[in-house]
Amino acid sequence: MALKQWFDKKAVHENGNGLSASLEELLNMRKYTAYMRKSVREKTFSCQSGDIKSAFKGRGIEFEEIRGYIFGDDVRDIDWRVTARKEQPYTKIYTEEKDHEIYVWIDLSSSMLFGSKKELKSVSAAKIAALLGWLALENKDRFGCVVYDGAESFWFKPQNSRAQLLAVLKKISEISESILKNPQQNEQARAKSLKLLEQNVRNKASVFMLSDFCGISEDIKKQLSVLARKSSLYLLNIYDALEENPPKSGEYMAEYDGKRLIFDSTTKEYKRNYFVYFAEKRTALKEFCQKFGCQLLEFRTDRDIIANLKLL
Repeated sequence: MALKQWFDKKAVHENGNGLSASLEELLNMRKYTAYMRKSVREKTFSCQSGDIKSAFKGRGIEFEEIRGYIFGDDVRDIDWRVTARKEQPYTKIYTEEKDHEIYVWIDLSSSMLFGSKKELKSVSAAKIAALLGWLALENKDRFGCVVYDGAESFWFKPQNSRAQLLAVLKKISEISESILKNPQQNEQARAKSLKLLEQNVRNKASVFMLSDFCGISEDIKKQLSVLARKSSLYLLNIYDALEENPPKSGEYMAEYDGKRLIFDSTTKEYKRNYFVYFAEKRTALKEFCQKFGCQLLEFRTDRDIIANLKLL
């Protein structure tokens, strides 16, 4: 019995409680960078895509020169036209963009404090932000971050520094725990937070916005459009399974802002309206991304991290 309790405690310790993101959890996200490297490598040589395949690649690839093939070069880079003309193998050489900057804006406001199964949306966002930070550090990119808690914004200038990344992860972990006691949601503060990001982002940087994008105003959309024109913008829509699918048939009591209501999820009309609400939100995000040339990525909180990464 004692041994079983030890293993149970160990499992909880490693996987977290799902309510807040511990610093240890965020540090452990580094182990997924190996999976991401493999994923990027597979997408980089896909015949159906261009040179920059993954949102998490971090840096672009630019053609530099053609030279004679040397043993060990990737055969997929062979230039067959030049090879046929010269009658000996030649390969294309690419260089990676240098001094690239990766920015993350992470939403830890009150709407992110929701989760019906594995973990809260805020915890999923924290883990993704940590993974992006580790990838940037490994790619020798400069990583910057804005942590928004619903009332204040915490700005970290882009650096390629392990110490700075640890400071970012520590702040995210602290806020993910503190918001459980004091959740906040202020649209003016959100607008200021995005303005802070927009003023500091360099042209051609990659910007990842981690949020559930609930109830974003037209002013917020305008700020996002400015970011999209200035950078490579990725909207990471983090949602819970219960937001996509209605609860099982029955009567439920819900409470929000001190008010309680009882609703019945049995009727067909209720289920239809439930599906429509989520579908309309998703469609609006897709249309926004198509209009302004940014990319939409979706993460469901109850899925395993690898299952989510496979969607990229």
